[in-house]
Amino acid sequence: MAKPRIATASLAGCFGCHMSVLDIDERILDLIELVEFDKSPINDFKKFTGRCAIGLIEGGCCNAENVHVLQEFRANCDILISLGECAICGGIPAMRNTIPLRECLEEAYLHGPTVHNPRGRIPDDPEIPRLLNRVYPCHEVVKVDYYIQGCPPPADAIWAALTALLSNKPMELPYELLKYD
Repeated sequence: MAKPRIATASLAGCFGCHMSVLDIDERILDLIELVEFDKSPINDFKKFTGRCAIGLIEGGCCNAENVHVLQEFRANCDILISLGECAICGGIPAMRNTIPLRECLEEAYLHGPTVHNPRGRIPDDPEIPRLLNRVYPCHEVVKVDYYIQGCPPPADAIWAALTALLSNKPMELPYELLKYD
């Protein structure tokens, strides 16, 4: 019998949630016995190779490429999990949401104190993904099935969620796994 597949991706975030996946330490060996990683930075697969049982998404959507990746995950994963505060509410990247996009770009490329831009142009190469007017949490772009909070979420919470879902049990994360003292 084939193992269920898991896919992971990082959108507009810091990759800290993937570090928490790796922080399950030696249990990663147990996880590999249970699943096969599909599209993921963990195995460096760039494209889906089959239908996935679970997709883990960290980061929000700040550009057109993020939206495309998120929509692709929703289309290829039975269960989609927003992992961490950036995926759930936009996180630190969403701090730009209170400033008009044009003003952000001008500060970054024209007027910032360390900017050296003799041509005085904001980059507009078509190869650069188009920035959205704001950073969107994942659930505002696609249907999300579960949320694991934290910045980043604790490795034990990720482990508990994955093992519950893979064994067809309800995903219950006790307070002890998500408290921040």
